[in-house]
Amino acid sequence: MPLAGRTQNNAALGRAVSELAKEDAMKHATLSVSVYNLDKKSSVYSYNAQRAVIPASLTKLFTTALGFEKLGSNFRFRTKLAYAGQIDKGGTLRGDLYIIGGGDPLLGSYRYRQTVPDSIFAAWHKAVVAAGIKAIDGRVFYDASIFDNHPLHDNWQWGDVGNYYGSGVSGLNFHENMFFIHFTPGGKIGYPATVSRMEPRGLSLHIINEVTTGAARSGDQVVVYGEPGSSIRSCTGTVPIDAKKFSVRASMPKPGQACADLFTVYLRSHKVSVSGAASESLKKPSNLVNLLDYTSPTYYVIAQYTNMTSNNTYAEAIHRYLGYKLYGLGSNANGTKAVSDYIQRLRLEASGVSLEDGCGLSVRNRVTADFVCRFLMEVSKTNYFNDYLKSLALAGESGTVKNMLTGLPSNVTVRMKTGSMTGVRAYAGYITNAKGERLCFSVIANDFDCSGSQMRTKLEKIIMKIATME
Repeated sequence: MPLAGRTQNNAALGRAVSELAKEDAMKHATLSVSVYNLDKKSSVYSYNAQRAVIPASLTKLFTTALGFEKLGSNFRFRTKLAYAGQIDKGGTLRGDLYIIGGGDPLLGSYRYRQTVPDSIFAAWHKAVVAAGIKAIDGRVFYDASIFDNHPLHDNWQWGDVGNYYGSGVSGLNFHENMFFIHFTPGGKIGYPATVSRMEPRGLSLHIINEVTTGAARSGDQVVVYGEPGSSIRSCTGTVPIDAKKFSVRASMPKPGQACADLFTVYLRSHKVSVSGAASESLKKPSNLVNLLDYTSPTYYVIAQYTNMTSNNTYAEAIHRYLGYKLYGLGSNANGTKAVSDYIQRLRLEASGVSLEDGCGLSVRNRVTADFVCRFLMEVSKTNYFNDYLKSLALAGESGTVKNMLTGLPSNVTVRMKTGSMTGVRAYAGYITNAKGERLCFSVIANDFDCSGSQMRTKLEKIIMKIATME
């Protein structure tokens, strides 16, 4: 139930919450709302705020905050290129190249010019040539041992893990652990849609295509299925008939292998012969000679993209790396322990809270709206808060909330994180209201009987009431 009398005037918010709670769409649902005043360090509004609910991608709030604390805004992931063996007088390496992963989620990413595969491979090729290597009598090995060999969480859903957002992570990530499948729709609705190409080119994959042609403007209705270690991807669903070309993103099996394979091809096409096929390194030689340390963009950039676009791969890479940094191995269990220890250090009472992964795909994650607010309040006291705050999307302007709260008064700002999955819509973040008061809030709905977009609109009205409370 709402807490009465905790602000000068929260009656409008209380009415809006009560009206939503009575709607038919909420008959079987849970609605949780919590608002805290950061300066007064107190709760100003609460509705079902102690109920344990699924947060979806609000989980990234905890992962990225811990990253700011333990890694720092200027931290960069490192990927090493090295060799083992001897370079003879003719420039032939009698040995092997090694790509040693450091968990970098942007390695080979298509989003930035400096991270695309050709840019990275060009830098690596330059380092190889600079060492006097003209040919390799051996192979390119990859080492992903900084993380364990379990890229997915045990209770992620089968319908997620073949798609880009459920790709999981490796100690050597590549191209965000996903690839593009380009479709050409058929001539009529119901006709097969054909696969025209895949990117990056040269991947060793087999596509089972059951995709057909859907109605105009029907959007992406394709679901991709496939295990992380399998080269087979099965595609079902539809692509719109009015799209001349249409692409979907699927999870990439064995991203480390793909990286080593494609770099081998790159070397051969740039006049450095490689005699053997790329392979995983099961044991690193002790006498490696370093050729290059390739560094990622800063953690600040990565965290900002993680929260603003809700990128699961980035969040899971941060989560696993924290497990590696603090406990020696990048595993889901160690990442989860790192976050749990962080919550304890903040001295937060956490009954009803269970965090299973770093990104929020697990349906076993649970938080309370009150806990989310108390967490946000504690983070607001830290020396990394300003960078953390800037990593959250600005309502009406950026990221996943670019089109939300567009009617806010000009003297009110809202930075927040969104969370969504089937039956879940969640929002949390910080507000500076018209009086200059600093608030944090959490609004979460589970198990509603309407579409996700309809629930988003309903919750947006609640957030607007919070932002404009007097």
